[in-house]
Amino acid sequence: MPRENIRATILGFLAAFVVFAVLFYFAGVDELVARLTAADPVILLAILGISMLWLVAWGTSLKTVLGVLGVHISVFRSFLVFTGAMFSNNITPFGQAGGEPVTALLISRSADTEYETGLAAIASVDTLNFVPSITIALIGAGYYATEVTLGRNLEIALVAVGALAIGVPTLVYGAWQRRYELEARVIDALTPLIRSVARYVPRVSVPSVETVKSRIAGFFRSIERVGKNPRGLAVALSLSGLGWFCQMVALWLAFQAIGAPIAFSIALFVVPIGAIAGVTPLPGGAGGIEWTLAILVTAASPAVSFDVATAGVVLFRGFVYWVPTLLGGLVMSVEGTRSWGV
Repeated sequence: MPRENIRATILGFLAAFVVFAVLFYFAGVDELVARLTAADPVILLAILGISMLWLVAWGTSLKTVLGVLGVHISVFRSFLVFTGAMFSNNITPFGQAGGEPVTALLISRSADTEYETGLAAIASVDTLNFVPSITIALIGAGYYATEVTLGRNLEIALVAVGALAIGVPTLVYGAWQRRYELEARVIDALTPLIRSVARYVPRVSVPSVETVKSRIAGFFRSIERVGKNPRGLAVALSLSGLGWFCQMVALWLAFQAIGAPIAFSIALFVVPIGAIAGVTPLPGGAGGIEWTLAILVTAASPAVSFDVATAGVVLFRGFVYWVPTLLGGLVMSVEGTRSWGV
């Protein structure tokens, strides 16, 4: 990892530590520890299982997209690659935006394919994951609104989700319709930049203008192949929806484990909203997502206090953040050993 990226990661984790410290201060450290240590071990095992199913579902979604691009890997291999992707996202500021370049390199090495194909695959999966998350959030919010009167904080959050549900697909559709114009602009902007950076990278020759244009064009052709395959899109979207559903079940079970059950409809809409906090400079949204989820659960369930909500959220995030981070770290270390011949 380049020195600048290491520095950014260290600063990001220091910032996340501060955010967690403030969160635990307001929630109460003693109360938090007491609730977590008293969690039902049987339910904890269930959360672990559902978390693994989430990783398998999204890993298989990545396998589906790679298959559309002519790259065939096993379900187990795609699971390993996806956990490596989650590791990159979870230790990099700005979530997927920061981790995708590293993830693309992992895919290209693991699946023996070109870098731009790996980048197109993970970019496609991340984009496809947005659609079911917002759809499920709107369904959950709509159902929850029929049961209780929404508070101001929830109204603001749901308005934001509604705006994203309309705005992002509109932008994606507009970009798709003008993809050739967008490709030409990206090539014009990135070609001189890539060649300039390559001059200062040790043991890397400066690529020709034609080589850079060809590789960027290859990325756009891969995106186009995914977009023109309705069957592949349908399968990937279904697997993405299954993965989101698993995360929502995991959050719901986390509150069951600490003896403070919440309505499942709450989990349906707070998980996707909380995931939006992953775009912060914090590594994988660590700290920011916990704050967001705890506030939303407290606002949505008056019977659940902030300290209880924090305990449930920390338990949930302990599985969906740290499990893939640890597994993905092992994958990345093994891949690094293979790549460097150690």
